[in-house]
Amino acid sequence: MILLSMMILLVACKDEEASNQKDTEQDEPAMNLDQEPAAESEEPEDELIHTYPLTGIKTDEEINNRIVGVMVNNHNKARPQTGLSQADIVYELLAEGPITRFIAFFHSETPEMVGPVRSAREYYADLALGMDSIYVYHGAAQHIEDIILNKGAEVLRGMVHDNDGFLFKRESFRQAPHNSYLLYPNVYEAAENKGISTEKEYEPYPFLSENEVEELSGDEASKVHIVYDDVYEKVTYEYDEANEKYIRYSDGEKSVELETDEPIMLDNIFIVETGHQVIDSANRRAIDLESGGKGYLIQKGIVKEVNWKNVDGRILPFNGEEPVEFVPGKTWVNVVPESPGMDQSVQFN
Repeated sequence: MILLSMMILLVACKDEEASNQKDTEQDEPAMNLDQEPAAESEEPEDELIHTYPLTGIKTDEEINNRIVGVMVNNHNKARPQTGLSQADIVYELLAEGPITRFIAFFHSETPEMVGPVRSAREYYADLALGMDSIYVYHGAAQHIEDIILNKGAEVLRGMVHDNDGFLFKRESFRQAPHNSYLLYPNVYEAAENKGISTEKEYEPYPFLSENEVEELSGDEASKVHIVYDDVYEKVTYEYDEANEKYIRYSDGEKSVELETDEPIMLDNIFIVETGHQVIDSANRRAIDLESGGKGYLIQKGIVKEVNWKNVDGRILPFNGEEPVEFVPGKTWVNVVPESPGMDQSVQFN
């Protein structure tokens, strides 16, 4: 009797287990063995709704900081420079005899140091005013500085902050006037101490869309040569197809960052031709940045003939009356004299 009872109990337990398994199978949908398992849902990425006005690059950060224009020395004793790879736009113009000088406009990036910083010229100040920027330089002839201040430029001067360790620093590995460096992260604090506004919203430059960049056409320009002077100043840009950017050279030497050897790499090269006039015995010049004229715009290994116009202080490319747009990224503008002109001083390969 005991054995029979145990057998009856065992059969009952198996029947209950089978019943529970059947119920579970009915509750769960049958799996299609050929079907891929569902991917895990991904959180949507934050939309980049802001655009840096000088580069056309998108960001999720609000942009209201003031543009800063810095005079940067390009004497051969000042090379390689510091900070130029982080500038959004750089203008190169003749400053002393056959030697060029830069005004570098910073906005989307904050370098630790910029320099060597050099003295001002009136036409560089005009560019700084056109960008509504804080203009930073070290030194100027008194009559030039009077003109700059009378035009309403808001400035930070190295002569005031010379080697103070807060805004400017003299480096021992170079000799004056090639050793003054701007401590860039302190620019806005120094400006605020002078009552200069450090916030500003800007209208963006005109930029191509991603699809428009892919459709660019024109004559090939894998190398660009600009001759300011046969002895002292030759500029070359070489197109790097892997990065789709131009690498800059000065007098045959690659333009790099002093501390890192990082090369200067650009998305747009804008060459403009205009009138130059020597105005004193030191070979200082007056340069016409108002009248417009011929130009070249070089992007993605391609060159296009354009004309340039000054639009509210900005030097911009046009095709007749239609504006020509930039590739998003960094831009260098080379201003060359109309005599001998671009036909003689600019070559493409």
